[in-house]
Parts: sequence; C-alpha cells; structure tokens
Amino acid sequence: MMNSLETEPLKSLLERLHKSARRELPRAALGMVRLMGPALFGRRVTSADHAKFGHNLFIALEPEAGRFAYATARAIGARHIVEFGTSLGISTLYLAAAVRDNIARNSGTGRVITTELDSSKCARARAHFEEAGLADLIEVREGDALETLRSLSDSVDMALIDGWKEFYRDVLHIVEPKLRPGGVVLADNINMFKKTLRPYVAEMQTSGRYASQTLNLGSGLEYSVRI
Repeated sequence: MMNSLETEPLKSLLERLHKSARRELPRAALGMVRLMGPALFGRRVTSADHAKFGHNLFIALEPEAGRFAYATARAIGARHIVEFGTSLGISTLYLAAAVRDNIARNSGTGRVITTELDSSKCARARAHFEEAGLADLIEVREGDALETLRSLSDSVDMALIDGWKEFYRDVLHIVEPKLRPGGVVLADNINMFKKTLRPYVAEMQTSGRYASQTLNLGSGLEYSVRI
C-alpha cells in the first residue's frame, strides 16, 4: 500500500519545513502573545488583529500530529478534506498526501480545501505544494475563513481546525452541515490554549453530535467523530 510520506520529494520537504518551524518557535510565541493582548481586556480578537499581529508567523502542526492526521485520513478513506489555517502548508501536505494515496488505491477524485488570511503565507504555501507535487489536489482559499468556507459543494470526510483559536467553533458550525456521518474533525493546540478552547472541547464532548476525546499528541489534539 502506498505511503506518500515516505517518498521523495515530500519526505525531504517535510523534514526541512519542520526544522524551519522549530527555529521559528520563539518568534511565533511572541507573535501569539501580542495577538492575544486584546482578549486580556475582554475584547474578542478579530480578523483585523490576526492580519496585524499574525502576519508571516510560521505556526505548524508537529510531526507526530501530522502523521496522525495522515493515518486518520487513510483509515476513513478521506477524499474531501477541509482545513482552517494553512500557514505555510505543512499540515496541508499531510492531508493532501493522504488524499492522493486514497485515490491511488480506489481511483476517483478528491481535494483538500485550505484557507489562509495572510497572502504572503498563501504564496509560500503554494510554492511548497508545487515542490511536493501535490498542488493539483489542493485548493487554497485566501481570505477570512468565516467567509471563504461558506461555499463547500462536496460532502466533507474530514476537517482539520488549526487556525486562530477564537474561531474554532465558528468554523466548525460552517463546515458541520457538510460533514458526513463518520467524518472526523481534528482540532490542534487543545492543551496549549486550554482556557480559550474550553468551549470548543465542551461542545464536541457533550453536544451528542460527536464522539470526542482529547489526545496528548503534539500540543493536544481533539479527535471527534461525527455521529
């Protein structure tokens, strides 16, 4: 069975990007502190705040979480995946690799729809997708996810929510009508942003719409199956 994560050029590209992400951690942490400033005064963080303070921050899914996302997508045969928070495209590469391998096994079509507010990040992510040979399976929607994800034509097999934390529930409610029964939602940074994401976790674990559990992968991954 094919595993694109172990093939070139994707394998080397992911290794290089993860190294770059680790080097960027101090700057990314400082940017996150600045971004969360308005919340300390009781104000909801807006897309304008993200555009100002989140510009060009390299915020990436950790390798173990990326491999888990790939394995999950393979396990459920995901062909149509939605992602909130492209950044420079590391997580998108894991998802698109799974879609390609699922298509290769069973034929058919598929794609990853990913969305990112920062235009410079979009450009860099697209370059990475081209380098990996996965660009034909990825649709990048540039702009505010609360708008760009409102037009989803296909049923969604899987969603990865890994953008700005205040918008997790908003994005979930936009994508959920298209999420098929048995579809999976992965949400990152659950342990890192416990207070901010507590309402999201509570909804996933108590609403009755999902079977959900927090996994200690990376900075915390909420694994939710639509029931």
